[in-house]
Amino acid sequence: MKDVTPLVDGWTLRLPGDGDGGATPGRRLKAAVPGCVHTDLLAAGEIADPFLDRNEHEAAWIGRADWTYETVLPALTTTHERSDLVFDGLDTVAEITLGGRRLGATRNMHRSHRFDVTADREAAAAAGPAAGGTPLTVAFTSAYTEAERVRALVGERPNSYPEPFQYIRKMACSFGWDWGPTLVTAGIWKPVRLEHWSTARLARVTPLVTVTDGTGRVEARVELERTAAGADRPLTVRLRVGEAVTETPVPAGADRVTVLAEVAAPDLWWPHGYGEQPLYDCEVTLVEQGGDLDRWQRRIGFRTVTLDTSPDEHGTAFTLVVNGTPVFARGVNWIPDDVLPTRVDAARYRRRLRQAVDAGVDLIRVWGGGIYESDDFYDACDELGLLVWQDFLFACAAYPEEQPLRSEIEAEARENVGRLAPHPSLALWNGNNENLWGFRDWDWEDALAGDSWGEGYYLGLLARVVAETDPTRPYWAGSPWSGSWDHHPNDPRHGTAHSWEVWNRVDYTDYRDSVPRFVAEFGWQAPPAYATARRALSDDPLTTDSPGMLHHQKAEDGNGKLARGLARHFPVPADFDTWHYLTQVNQVRAVATGIEHWRSHWPVCAGTVVWQLNDCWPVTSWAAIDGDERPKPLYHELKRLYADRLVTVQPRPGGLVAALVNQTAQDWTGTAVLCRVAVDGAVLAEVRLPFTAAPRTVAELVLPPEVLPAADSGKELLTVRVGELRTCWFPVRDKDFDYPEPRWDVAVAVHPDGAVAVTVTAHTLLRDLLLQADRLAPATTADRGLTTLLPGESVTITVRGWDHPSPDAAAAALFCVNAAVRDGEAGGGR
Repeated sequence: MKDVTPLVDGWTLRLPGDGDGGATPGRRLKAAVPGCVHTDLLAAGEIADPFLDRNEHEAAWIGRADWTYETVLPALTTTHERSDLVFDGLDTVAEITLGGRRLGATRNMHRSHRFDVTADREAAAAAGPAAGGTPLTVAFTSAYTEAERVRALVGERPNSYPEPFQYIRKMACSFGWDWGPTLVTAGIWKPVRLEHWSTARLARVTPLVTVTDGTGRVEARVELERTAAGADRPLTVRLRVGEAVTETPVPAGADRVTVLAEVAAPDLWWPHGYGEQPLYDCEVTLVEQGGDLDRWQRRIGFRTVTLDTSPDEHGTAFTLVVNGTPVFARGVNWIPDDVLPTRVDAARYRRRLRQAVDAGVDLIRVWGGGIYESDDFYDACDELGLLVWQDFLFACAAYPEEQPLRSEIEAEARENVGRLAPHPSLALWNGNNENLWGFRDWDWEDALAGDSWGEGYYLGLLARVVAETDPTRPYWAGSPWSGSWDHHPNDPRHGTAHSWEVWNRVDYTDYRDSVPRFVAEFGWQAPPAYATARRALSDDPLTTDSPGMLHHQKAEDGNGKLARGLARHFPVPADFDTWHYLTQVNQVRAVATGIEHWRSHWPVCAGTVVWQLNDCWPVTSWAAIDGDERPKPLYHELKRLYADRLVTVQPRPGGLVAALVNQTAQDWTGTAVLCRVAVDGAVLAEVRLPFTAAPRTVAELVLPPEVLPAADSGKELLTVRVGELRTCWFPVRDKDFDYPEPRWDVAVAVHPDGAVAVTVTAHTLLRDLLLQADRLAPATTADRGLTTLLPGESVTITVRGWDHPSPDAAAAALFCVNAAVRDGEAGGGR
């Protein structure tokens, strides 16, 4: 059997040359492998945390320096015929030298590399222990140097950002984005090991899993590598799936074989909310007479996934269908959870993905400016029932199709399609992010003047790689993409759409102006939690335009867009705390407006993917969970918006309706209670309407005139209640509504487990009441976001991590729209 020796310990990091940035020339630091230069420098105290204040600028030199990792391989005794040095990932441009012999060079962060070091092993063994081992050096050239070299070879290409990320196969967002810092990494970012083997090894295993007429079928495509001595030996490949075992002979000299196994009536894998997530052990063993040579193991799930792109009277559908069931995708976009991705481990992946599931999310889109995540990410998605939409790694730029990039891209694509094939959660491959749209709308076409820009990848190469490597999954050329050049790439009537005009130029109520077939990106900004901002920034005072706040706002005119978004609904905030609260409210309102509208139009609209779930550092952004892992109010709102059942009031051409969205497999029957309510809580009119919403459908109730507030009323609102669900409709914008001065009582009770129940009882209407728990203590959390109460109603918020609870402290951390509007009006927007 193959022997594996991980190479983890004994690594050092050395900066050659003149020590740019103040580092000591030639100084050696202890290096963590896997890891990167930034994390090693941080651990050694050589740099300040680039996430704090404006320290990012002070770390810029790191990305432009060349770095060297070194270790010594001890002399290893083995009877195997072959020894390989295997790097699962090098970031990015590296030359590998062993004992003074150049093994090779790399220029792609997104693929693995293998080098035959048998002769080196034998030489080291001959030299004996006294030789002290064999030096191994991995010398990294700055990613900027390589990108600029390739740009000089292939020529300029347009780009949405000022950095040259499209000329190198590296995580694009390490060069900065409109939510991320510019921290260009280098290092051995994935495991490295020695593999010793004889006769043959499993070079690649791709299990293609299908279900037909109730029978599960696994077609394991196996590629072998043989030693010279093993070239003519007959071998056997054994495939085990659960309890089913099959064996297939491999003729002498052959290096490819397909092994089939069938499982009768397998338990199907479903997205969460649709069923369970059973997983089956899948094992492939390479056997030679007399023993096992190599083994590959993963878990798989049986399910079918197709993409319905049928034309209809509305345009062209874009609906994921799992096990024959059309799915409204309740999605979020995923970016790397840390701009220094080696700090993201299996536990952190699981925390974040568990948060997604708890918010009702059933689809994660892995965005194309990041990385193919580790198997820990996809394993968690398999277990949690999260569908994965996986972008190929192209984003917001014209990508050259010439060498040396083209061959790297094909190798990268084949490796990662094969690597991810076992995961039942993987539902869709997507060619790129916004590049087809960019070609048409962002003045690229004239600038390119006929030069290549990536179309050949998205409409050719990548489609072919998926079809050849894993034909069990659908491929889509890009997002947004209408399916062909017959339609505009971002035509909402066809395929996928990105809705960014709202955030950039108009009010969020304009989301209601169209019904895209699938909304793959949309969102609204808000700052991070207060405790996150205070940890990351030393600004005194902290204001909307203090130096640190401005530095941690990477969007073009981001604060201007936030201000204009607030001005449409609220008076100018009286102070920073009010601004911080109201921007959170506006983020919630914007995303809610979009999701409620689009969900109410199922099945014409078949999914919403919020930009974005997570952050990679502390920043003002579109995220629902900030860079310190604190949920923003948007996160809690997603629990309501993505619940199996949703009640919403929607404008229709004939007037207002109550849309009752039922995404369960059972009928939803009941009585909707509609009330016109005065600002003081008095019920002015009430109507009860029975309803039935069939499984996976939306029922609409036309609202009777007697429960509708006047269109310009600032003193009445509409409530719609169905069981425990309630929604409120205010006929005018907040700055035009006659909010009373807020009054409430607060009670605090400590549970035996240490949790604190904070109960707020309203004496007046309280709109969008929010307890900002992190203002009580940085580690404190609350289980609720924005809540609207009528007079006499109460809400109990469970708070954890609060050591010294008191009603007065809780009251000081409570915010509501009433106070924000009244303070803004009274202060003239101080």
